[in-house]
Amino acid sequence: MDTSSVSPFCRRVYEALKMVPNGHVTTYKDLADTIGCDSPRAVGQALRSNPFAPTVPCHRVVSSNGTIGGFCGEVTGKSIQEKIRLLTREGIVISDGKIMDFSARRFVFPKPRPSSV
Repeated sequence: MDTSSVSPFCRRVYEALKMVPNGHVTTYKDLADTIGCDSPRAVGQALRSNPFAPTVPCHRVVSSNGTIGGFCGEVTGKSIQEKIRLLTREGIVISDGKIMDFSARRFVFPKPRPSSV
């Protein structure tokens, strides 16, 4: 994956997102926190223009309340149906727009190790 054509911010988002395994999801906020960003919306904007899908699995990012969130810059329609299809194919069950068993499916990013002095 040649990331030389994307901004350093997008590169951080994409690299962190690649850690989320098949069958799990993360949230825009968790992803933002992981890369040291205060704005989950900025993460969403970076994912909106993800040129590396599906290697960078942006369909695995959902809202903090367990709802589907957006996909490809959309919140309804064919894009959301595609996100649901991709998640379902990975074994994630969705009912009424929410991830079932959200807490068990939510990927927890490893905490950075404190640097030794």
